[in-house]
Amino acid sequence: MKSVAFCTLGCKVNQYETDAMEEMFAAAGYEIREFREKSDIYIINTCTVTNIADRKSRQMIHRAKKINPEGLVVAVGCYVQAAGEKLQSDQDIDLIVGNNKKVQIVSLVENALKVREHSQSGKDLEYERAAVMDINHTKDYEALHVSHVREHTRAYIKIQDGCNQFCSYCIIPYARGRVRSRREEDIISEVQTLVDGGYKEIVLTGIHISSYGLDFENEDYNRHSRDSHLIRLIEKLGQVPGLLRIRLGSLEPRIITEEFAGRLRNVAQICPHFHLSLQSGCDATLARMNRHYTAAQYDESVRILRKYFDTPAITTDVIVGFPQESEEEFEASAAFLEHIRFAKMHVFKYSRRQGTKAASMEGQIDETVKNQRSARLIQMDQKLQAEFIRQWQGKTAQVLLEEREKIDGKNYLTGYTKEYIHVAVPEREGLEANTVFSGKLSLRIHEEYVICERMD
Repeated sequence: MKSVAFCTLGCKVNQYETDAMEEMFAAAGYEIREFREKSDIYIINTCTVTNIADRKSRQMIHRAKKINPEGLVVAVGCYVQAAGEKLQSDQDIDLIVGNNKKVQIVSLVENALKVREHSQSGKDLEYERAAVMDINHTKDYEALHVSHVREHTRAYIKIQDGCNQFCSYCIIPYARGRVRSRREEDIISEVQTLVDGGYKEIVLTGIHISSYGLDFENEDYNRHSRDSHLIRLIEKLGQVPGLLRIRLGSLEPRIITEEFAGRLRNVAQICPHFHLSLQSGCDATLARMNRHYTAAQYDESVRILRKYFDTPAITTDVIVGFPQESEEEFEASAAFLEHIRFAKMHVFKYSRRQGTKAASMEGQIDETVKNQRSARLIQMDQKLQAEFIRQWQGKTAQVLLEEREKIDGKNYLTGYTKEYIHVAVPEREGLEANTVFSGKLSLRIHEEYVICERMD
């Protein structure tokens, strides 16, 4: 039995695809090992969202070769797709597999292994070292599937791939291609399999899930039609027996309409945790980013969500130090963040990404200024998080318990509310992982957890 080890870099879509590849290798009779262990095969599912992600991908490729110089090292995914022929000269890589080719990963690896064995016996054979397609011209969704994942209570479900937005700082449309959606029946079948296997919560994920269904043939591709594809999928998933929670990945702010939010509220399993990626609260900066909405439109989306849901968690991503971001623009963005009152903000310093429009823009911001702006927003985030959590004092919440933890010498079961508040519940008889515990919260904040001192 040959062994294979995996390393996943980047987003939840990558993790889903790694889980699917693991299942394919296990079904083919391979032993799955940890990446740090000596293995016959190493598969690195790479990321290219930033130059730093590129460097990390290269580091993990070279680390695999150091662990076992005789192992077959396979570089897969976004970095491979974006780097093109540059990786051909890297002697530590034995096989290159681009996006939309991962479904063939087992046969590609076995062919490479077979050629190796023949070459060791004196036969001179060749194999396809690089399996990379032109991702920008395919309309096919890569049919990967999972029946179990690394987590024990929550499963990420990939519903689409690709992006048509072309934000000026982002390389992903070039690495993932155009929007390609997975068929409803395939998604529902996979969710039912996971629920039957004991999973209580699913998270719908993709590169740009708000575009789900945009590519379906013979459809009216207006905004209303796109809304109806995603909401119709969610409504059908709400009918899957045994599914307790549906959580959504990052959403385009413009998808939030009165109709969308109203129909979403009627799905009992939906988690009122909405990640609306913002990037900046200043219209001038948003225009340079090519983000397709204004701060006022974003504000309206948040207003609609708060109209239909009681105390929803609104989370976001923010970039500081984007090219030409003046002090006035930063202040406008900071004021908007304070106005929205986010439950959580992920703050990023702008990082130049080769191959994007923003990388060649004039007015690149000094790192010292980026650090100062980032520190200020991180401090704001801590304050806003505490304010959001305090709203739950004495309110009833449902915690999906996941694992046991020891905090300050005491035993707890930890998990998340529907609003994605990380809660620690004192361990007691009758409490088990992968069950939902409901009660009124008496809270104190302790580092990454909200400690439930009492649940009535």
